[in-house]
Amino acid sequence: MKLNARDARAFFAKPDPKKAGVLIYGPDAMRIALKRQELIANLIGPNGDDEMRLTRIPASDLRKEPAQLLDAITAQGFFPGPRVAFVEEANDTALKGIEAALTEWREGDATVVVTAGQLKPTSKLRKLFEGHANAYATAIYADPPGRDEIESELRKAGVSDISQEAMSDLLDLGRVLDPGDFRQTVEKLSLYKIGDTKPVSAEDVGNCAPVITEAALDDAIDIVAEGRFAEIGPILNKLEGQGVQPVRLCIGANQHFRKLYVAASDPGGPEAGLARARPPVPYMRKDRMARQARGWGSLKLEQALKLLVDTDLQLRSAQPVPQMAVMERALIRLAMMARN
Repeated sequence: MKLNARDARAFFAKPDPKKAGVLIYGPDAMRIALKRQELIANLIGPNGDDEMRLTRIPASDLRKEPAQLLDAITAQGFFPGPRVAFVEEANDTALKGIEAALTEWREGDATVVVTAGQLKPTSKLRKLFEGHANAYATAIYADPPGRDEIESELRKAGVSDISQEAMSDLLDLGRVLDPGDFRQTVEKLSLYKIGDTKPVSAEDVGNCAPVITEAALDDAIDIVAEGRFAEIGPILNKLEGQGVQPVRLCIGANQHFRKLYVAASDPGGPEAGLARARPPVPYMRKDRMARQARGWGSLKLEQALKLLVDTDLQLRSAQPVPQMAVMERALIRLAMMARN
């Protein structure tokens, strides 16, 4: 049976050991590995591996000896409790052994967990799990984690009291960091707040987030905000070479222009607006951003934010687009707006 993303999250959090098996596949090996770890840990518990209730079988071995998997699911372990037979990096060449194990599977046997890369709809392995009455197939794509997933990660790390601004920043980080880096950030945040009874703030998140070439990113956004459109190409090439993704650049620009809008709209003037910004604006950037806010004005900044929101939606759309080219075009349009 097919398992959609929402149902897969629920199943991985509380798996049913009466299911014969689960196929987890997709293009991102890191995301596949994290989901597989979560599923196996929730099936056999934290001591399952030490108690030899987890059997690992490389798909290459299974191709040579298809009966290995059937032997693994029916073998009786020394320790009581649920068992898992894990087949890693499978494809259609391992079909024979996996199909035999699912056919012969009976309640009480080990759960079959299979991971694979991207599988076409015509894949025999994928069709086997999708057509099985007591097994699941679920695709894991490089989608950013939703609020419920981030809240689940925070609960696991023991972080519960979170301000709205901090949650907003965590959602942004979830979109630009790979899953492993994001999980490390949450774990770091948990350690950072030990003994601190105050709610998690945006500043706390900023102190725990990995540094992602912030200086170069600030330079690029300043170039745009100050209308220096001729410099956009070279700075984007530099950022791309450092591994900065277009969506990270879009988020950074959006945050910057939102602060400029708040500053330009403040009755007390841009300096007063920037003083109340959260997360705080570093003191060495306040004068420069105040000049930018005055130059833009609130009306043009509204138009800039609309352009950035539209660009963000385009970058995250299902339609394949040349993302850096889309981002570069948006930044050039913003720079031209600053000159007019």
